[in-house]
Amino acid sequence: MRITLTQPDDWHLHLREGIQMPSVLAATSRCFRRAIVMPNLKPAITTVNQALAYREQIVAALPANSSFNPLMTLYLTENMPVTEIGKLKDSEHVFAVKYYPAKATTNSEKGVVDIRRVWAIFEAMQDYDIPLLIHGEVTADSIDIFDRERVFIEEILDPLMEHFPSLRIVLEHITTKDAVEYVAIANDNLAATITAHHLLLNRNDIFKGGINPHHYCLPILKAERHRQALLKAATSGNPKFFLGTDSAPHALSAKESACGCAGIYSAPAALELYAEAFEQAEALDKLEGFASFYGADFYRLPRNTETVTLEKRTWQMPNDFEFGKEKVVPFRAGQAIAWQLR
Repeated sequence: MRITLTQPDDWHLHLREGIQMPSVLAATSRCFRRAIVMPNLKPAITTVNQALAYREQIVAALPANSSFNPLMTLYLTENMPVTEIGKLKDSEHVFAVKYYPAKATTNSEKGVVDIRRVWAIFEAMQDYDIPLLIHGEVTADSIDIFDRERVFIEEILDPLMEHFPSLRIVLEHITTKDAVEYVAIANDNLAATITAHHLLLNRNDIFKGGINPHHYCLPILKAERHRQALLKAATSGNPKFFLGTDSAPHALSAKESACGCAGIYSAPAALELYAEAFEQAEALDKLEGFASFYGADFYRLPRNTETVTLEKRTWQMPNDFEFGKEKVVPFRAGQAIAWQLR
């Protein structure tokens, strides 16, 4: 069996930098035409000039004859000047601003502590129609890690949307039934991305056979009822939900350590894994909209015109890949993948 899709885009991607970047970039550019590239490097990408310089590094590292187009973002800090939003509006390569709650995930130490301190930034973004991308978790130690997304929606996102009803917002890598239900009934300026690993795994998978650090990600995997809600949303044909892999490579030594990094490297089989999830839901006919149309429409970009083809053909994911001078372990390392990009 084969399915042909309009070439998809990845609306949430980590590419790292330096000698690690070429090792992972080809895995994304093999099938995706565009990707929203995350800015949480060290140092973080907080200005348009920095984003453009990072983009030049990405383009220089692409395989020969690649048509992949990286779409850049800025890392929101409480010190960001409003004038930077005007520069973003005039840039053809920088598309959005990323809001990390401080200490929510990898390299988020410089993120937002008090959302009121960036109110003026949100006003400018609403005026210029620039999307805000949100890692939707509170970080207080008093909140259970499995409740952090729900509490963020209640305490941060809901008031934010009330104050800025015209601000376009993407609640990224949603993980709960609560998020699905909130996005579904919110106004059309709110959308959400869903990862392949949150469609295929639940929190039991972190502990099968002992603690599996390669299934540790943030937001953390949730209970099966939440996975089922995500799968239903992704395969519903609702244009508010679209593809964002959150593929996040970390060196093997950083994952298999006493304080392992959060992130799942799914890029080597990202589209194939989404196909597996949609096939399980008997909804392969809904994959093209989710992967290829709805994200482009929300970002107000033209849909791609090229196509890709997936074949129902089993192959084995390698145990690891080169990652600069180290190794990176992919999602489903050493295991069978049911679909293959032709």
